[in-house]
Amino acid sequence: LNYTPYLPRAVVENAIERAFKVWSDVTPLTFERVFEEEGDIVFSFHRGDHGDNNPFDGPNYGLAHTFPPGPRLGGDVHYDLDETWTDNSENFNLFYVTAHELGHSLGLTHSRDIGALMFPSYTWYTEDFVLNQDDINRIQALYGPSPNPIQPTGATTPHPCDSHLTFDAITTFRGEVMFFKGR
Repeated sequence: LNYTPYLPRAVVENAIERAFKVWSDVTPLTFERVFEEEGDIVFSFHRGDHGDNNPFDGPNYGLAHTFPPGPRLGGDVHYDLDETWTDNSENFNLFYVTAHELGHSLGLTHSRDIGALMFPSYTWYTEDFVLNQDDINRIQALYGPSPNPIQPTGATTPHPCDSHLTFDAITTFRGEVMFFKGR
């Protein structure tokens, strides 16, 4: 319905298109942009109270929210207009947040897997984003696998008690110990 002032329209549209592709690549779902009618999933940017009983709180906390599938507001995605939306790893990456919110539009709840796109906290976007296997398993449980002959395999979060687990780097950040393996 509208756009953020932080990004050109074409960048916003590309981020939304890429977010849809995240889910269509691993399911039989297809998506089509409509112009003549209201779509099943409508994207809009809002500030503060915007009439859905879920007001935004200003920058840095509630980035966006989505309504579960259903009539009227069902599936719609609302973004906080007070956030600084980006198309890189700074602040809040619009593609990454949109892909997460679309998961909700399609019926997914939050994941307990810290490496999953559907984990409830924003994790910093990287250019080499790969959908986590937990996300793939959960969306395919709802819609089935993609009919494409080559199925993408997602990243998996290692189990901390695995005796064969090794790390590439360890550091502290904001008072937490961070372990890195691979990307």
